[in-house]
Amino acid sequence: MPVTRRSLLAAGLALPAALSAPSARAQTAKLTVVATTGMIADAARQVGGEAVEVRALMGPGVDPHAYRQTRSDIAAMARADLVLWHGLYLEAQMEDFFRDLAKRRRVVAVAERIAPARLIAHDEYKDKFDPHVWMNPDLWAEVAAAVRDAMIAARPAARAAFEANAAAHLQMIAALATYSRMVLGSVPEARRVLVTAHDAFNYFGAAYGFQVEGIQGISTESEAGLTRIRELVDLLVARKIGAIFIESSVSDRNVRALIEGAAARGHTVAIGGELFSDAMGETGTYEGTYIGMIDHNVTVIARALGGEAPARGMTQRLAAK
Repeated sequence: MPVTRRSLLAAGLALPAALSAPSARAQTAKLTVVATTGMIADAARQVGGEAVEVRALMGPGVDPHAYRQTRSDIAAMARADLVLWHGLYLEAQMEDFFRDLAKRRRVVAVAERIAPARLIAHDEYKDKFDPHVWMNPDLWAEVAAAVRDAMIAARPAARAAFEANAAAHLQMIAALATYSRMVLGSVPEARRVLVTAHDAFNYFGAAYGFQVEGIQGISTESEAGLTRIRELVDLLVARKIGAIFIESSVSDRNVRALIEGAAARGHTVAIGGELFSDAMGETGTYEGTYIGMIDHNVTVIARALGGEAPARGMTQRLAAK
């Protein structure tokens, strides 16, 4: 059955009414929260509502693998009631700082709540894991729950509001997971190959049955060698893959090298679209929320690789192309 607005509704995705979570109205001063990534900051805003003031250190287009905190960032975290960071070696360059700050402030690595058995081993560091868990909404639900629990611990008086807001947000994440399975399942199996700038989509591939190939490794600071470029050109030609993807927070130089390499061998490859990998869309847009970020990615991938998905996504809120 084509993936249409009607089929989404039939699957239980009557979504727009759930987009505005209940507001949290604490009678005390707002809880000040500093989050490293935009995804964590979005979870904090969804859970906290009007009871929180949230600052994200890493905005749209910022690569967390290479991010370095500024003096103003350090000052903000030192003053915050709660600092939320991802963990799983995403902010490797800041880990010592967070562990030291935790001796004086409330600091929580929210992604480290996920059981190791559900994580993918890091391809470069022993005993470390791929940190890109937000690519699977089922895993991200655990992170959102960790954000909820950290905020309740920091502001017990607002428990009821935080729990109600979190329940609404988790319902949206569950709907997103259902939508993702539906539209990605419409991609022909032979075309389920996702080639991107770096290995940010391994959890996506594991969840939805896609072969995922990143030009660079899990960290964008790893280099893509000529051997890797040749390997991927061979794959594109042999599998007759017609679309590969750029990322909003990673240079497209290597992606274009693949396109040129395939063209030199008589095979045409197009850019299937820009995906959000390590950062969300612009602030104030639907794509600048976690739900919108993943809705965008799933919809763009499905449509570019021969599947069926509504042009404006799960909620009909994606920017018109």
